[in-house]
Amino acid sequence: MKDQSAFKDDRKLTYLNAEGADKPLISPVSDEVLARARAYRLGRLRRVLDQSGCAALLLYDPCNIRYAFDCSNMQVWTLHNPMRYALILAGGPAIMFEFKGCLRQSEGLPGIDELRLARTWMFMASGDKVEAATEDWAREIADLVQTYGGGNTRIACDALDGSGVHALEALGLTYVEGSQFTEIARSIKSPDEIELMRWTIRVCEAGMARIYDHSVPGVTERELWAHLHFENARSGGDWLETKLLTCGPRTNPWYQECSDRVCQEGELISFDTDMIGPYGYCADLSRSWTCGYTAMTATQQRLYETAVAQIHHNLDLVKPGLSFAEFNAKSWRIPQAHVPYRYSLAAHGVGMADEWPVIPLHVDWGPGAMSGRFEAGMVVCMESLIAEAGSESVKLETQVLVTETGTERLDTFPLG
Repeated sequence: MKDQSAFKDDRKLTYLNAEGADKPLISPVSDEVLARARAYRLGRLRRVLDQSGCAALLLYDPCNIRYAFDCSNMQVWTLHNPMRYALILAGGPAIMFEFKGCLRQSEGLPGIDELRLARTWMFMASGDKVEAATEDWAREIADLVQTYGGGNTRIACDALDGSGVHALEALGLTYVEGSQFTEIARSIKSPDEIELMRWTIRVCEAGMARIYDHSVPGVTERELWAHLHFENARSGGDWLETKLLTCGPRTNPWYQECSDRVCQEGELISFDTDMIGPYGYCADLSRSWTCGYTAMTATQQRLYETAVAQIHHNLDLVKPGLSFAEFNAKSWRIPQAHVPYRYSLAAHGVGMADEWPVIPLHVDWGPGAMSGRFEAGMVVCMESLIAEAGSESVKLETQVLVTETGTERLDTFPLG
């Protein structure tokens, strides 16, 4: 790890250059790349739908809707208010059911064969009429499945409340858990998707550089975190999934949300971006550095070097065909002093949010660990959280593409 003052003066970090410092970053992604990515993603969903033996795929998760149609509307709100949805019929059209007054949001998108007004049946919208509203919604879905399903009654659903499941089953449909299909579909990225993801990471790193540039004594954790929001919002991004930025003693234990605590000179500042950025892709990166750009203490340096060693060891293992169990068996072993303060994951998938697979740290590996293997085209994040009794926490995370021969880092912000 280079000296912190040298790190600050390294102008190879171009994230705060004239382009990024005083105006939004402008995406270089062409319309052709975006069009190919859209077609690829919908094709992936149709392929896994055909393989599933289901007649239809019903999507409520806004990330899955964005993946299918690239249609974005009130995504955070609809994560907890199920008021827009998509239906992809194996033997028929792909239909977007949009929130009232918002149909124009989805007009002209090439993957959508038909636009319909969504039927909102949650209690907030229907009150004491919720039962009738649910039945009307279910009847429309069932009619479509019966029209195009050729007698197949199986419908895969990614995120559906219990009353909706019961209403569909009352009309003769068979509910199938659909997240298994959407996660597998999303796990293999096309080259065009990687280009979109690279841009999200570029925007995220501009936000990270703003955090770094303002990491001076007297700033609060929340003030620092706001710089990532700012860069993401003004450059066309969507939202941040968490509020994981802390300093000094609040870095340990991990998973404390940012607060109004004032950062002190020489303390570690550690964060995890969890940023849903432009084009709906996730940039999930973690870094740690000192407030005021001071040289690290001996303890901070030791913890940092340990975290870097974990990241590089585990990255060197990954290649297509390696099973998750084989990865676990060969993975970096965390020293006992750090075990009580560990991060539970060694690696996880990422795309339009954190995704399948999730690979536990070797300490947490057990009978419940998922099977599977790395494949070319996956994008995974390698994780490290290193702390010990009475210390601060060093949090590092890098985002990589699994290639035919190993991995390629997608982020470029210095790691160590």
